[in-house]
Amino acid sequence: MKLLENKTAIITGATRGIGKGIAIEFAKQGANIAFTYSSSVDAANALEKELTALGVKAKGYQSNAANFDAAQALAKDVLAAFGSIDILINNAGITKDNLLMRISEDDFDKVIEVNLKSVFNLTKAVIRPMMKQRKGSIINMSSVVGLKGNAGQTNYAASKAGIVGFSKSVALELGSRNIRSNVVAPGFIETEMTAKLDEATVQGWRDGIPLKRGGSPQDIANACVFLASDMSSYITGQTLSVDGGMLT
Repeated sequence: MKLLENKTAIITGATRGIGKGIAIEFAKQGANIAFTYSSSVDAANALEKELTALGVKAKGYQSNAANFDAAQALAKDVLAAFGSIDILINNAGITKDNLLMRISEDDFDKVIEVNLKSVFNLTKAVIRPMMKQRKGSIINMSSVVGLKGNAGQTNYAASKAGIVGFSKSVALELGSRNIRSNVVAPGFIETEMTAKLDEATVQGWRDGIPLKRGGSPQDIANACVFLASDMSSYITGQTLSVDGGMLT
């Protein structure tokens, strides 16, 4: 039995890294996938084919989650195409790292807009259909940085910490409608982006993690499958750190 059979999931920022890992694992577990991407049309088409080959319905939408109207339109389009919205994964995010002394107002605003306001936009867009269904699981992607901070990432840390407070509030507001809201906080996850970094630096990070390795997109996807499925039906308002013990 597949854990997400016949459920429809919206996953933002799914053409690479963690988002792609979640999309593939969800499809393997029987979920139909509506995913968003910003500019990589070829990657989106390839992912659509890969997901469809797993026997589910899949469609990519070029949509900017940071735009309120675009998020509303996306939810409407997905509902029309798929018939329901059972799961929302707010995964889209960017970094514009710099020390506070050097960070520009624009770099601060942009990260808050893409990482945090997008979570508000999409969550607001899906809660009405979820309330009608009297069920739904919202999973917001935070970060170990949102829980402990990191020098050179005031904007990113603020956006990711904001996601935690937002998610807890949504859990309190919508629990009576059987809509759950949880957070996944990844640690050091090895993706295409980290593959470009100096190997010695990356090994240094691995050595500092209790499990002595970086995580994979699959590790995050597995946690999301649990929180999206009925296995976690009595869990809401929680933050699950998937970080190999970094915060322990």
